[in-house]
Amino acid sequence: MEEIKCPRCGEVFQVDDSGYAKIAQQVRDKEFKAELQRREKEIAEKSENNLQLLKTQQEKERTEALSAKDSELAEKDRLIEQLNARLLNSETETKLAVKEAVQQSEQLIEQLKAQIAGSQTEKKLAVNEAVEIKNKELNEKSEEIIRLKGQLDRKEAENQLKEKSIQEQYEIKLRAKDEQIEYYKDFKARQSTKMVGESLEQHCLAQFNSIRMTAFPTAYFEKDNDARTGSKGDFIFRENSSDGTELISIMFEMKNEMDTTAAKHKNEDFFKELDKDRRQKNCEYAVLVSLLEIDNELYNNGIVDVSYKYEKMYVIRPQFFIPMITLLRNAALNSLKYKQELMLVKNQQVDISNFEENINNFKDAFGKNYRIASERFQTAIDEIDKSITHLQKIKDALTASERNLRLANDKANDLSIKKLTKNAPSVRNMFDNLNNQD
Repeated sequence: MEEIKCPRCGEVFQVDDSGYAKIAQQVRDKEFKAELQRREKEIAEKSENNLQLLKTQQEKERTEALSAKDSELAEKDRLIEQLNARLLNSETETKLAVKEAVQQSEQLIEQLKAQIAGSQTEKKLAVNEAVEIKNKELNEKSEEIIRLKGQLDRKEAENQLKEKSIQEQYEIKLRAKDEQIEYYKDFKARQSTKMVGESLEQHCLAQFNSIRMTAFPTAYFEKDNDARTGSKGDFIFRENSSDGTELISIMFEMKNEMDTTAAKHKNEDFFKELDKDRRQKNCEYAVLVSLLEIDNELYNNGIVDVSYKYEKMYVIRPQFFIPMITLLRNAALNSLKYKQELMLVKNQQVDISNFEENINNFKDAFGKNYRIASERFQTAIDEIDKSITHLQKIKDALTASERNLRLANDKANDLSIKKLTKNAPSVRNMFDNLNNQD
């Protein structure tokens, strides 16, 4: 028999061996369970600590990754803002530059219009002044006519005497003209066919050279030797003003023939070829110096204007060669001022056209650069969108990893010895043996 003292009431009682064994078995079972619970608790705490450490490490890595991606996204946002600001500044500068260029062009156009208007005003004032002067002269002439009207009667007798004298002078000139015609006829009769044409050219050249230095010191008067176009005239006369503007240009053709020639030519047979030569050599006037149709009164009366057939063309006899040049040159001098003003206006219009062309070229070049910049900006935005999509995929992957960690944590919390040894009888026997040994 064994004695056992109650730890609470202090009573001592006896138990047999079987009862003692049962009590001891209960104590051992209780201690084994306590030890098993302690070990389970330690394993659970260790697993919890490991899981917490793993979660902390993964959370730290995830936080660092998210922080890095946030920094990268912030840098991308800052780059986008800079690009937007740069684009806005570029558009603003472009608009200002275009606006300034347009304003400058408008100011220049207004200045040119003002200059043209001022030139027109000056012309009108000059015309009005000329009209006033002309009216004044007319008034003076009217007074002069009234004054001279009283003298008209006294001069009638003198006029009768003068008419008689003029008639005598006319008869003298007519005889001289007939003598000159006879001279030319005799002159041509004594020459060969080739010499007839060359003699008229030499005669005109000698006439011009005799007064070249006094009347036309800066003029050009030479034979036309350029036959590249298939034909050529005889002489070209050109003269420029002091500022280089062409004052006048004349294409001369000399025609003569022998009186014994069977097939007689007419002056109009050479008009078409002469007009062609004038246009090809860029001459303003065409003059045919002719001894053809010697008995034709139309050509014997003086200078004949044939511009009704061909523009700016005249037919003259050799004696009108120098007067014809002088007449055309004086007319050109009178119109020189208007030619210079017209040239000035044309140059101004060309300047305006060139300015507008430069503006259009600038607009085209700027539009091209703007289009290229816009395409590159769109490419940058597309690349940023791709980066954002990639970061979103990383974020989704991290979120999925967190969900798997949470599931693993839940499974670890549900872990127990009973579950571990459910399908492992040998391991369960080992734990039972340990309990039995204890």
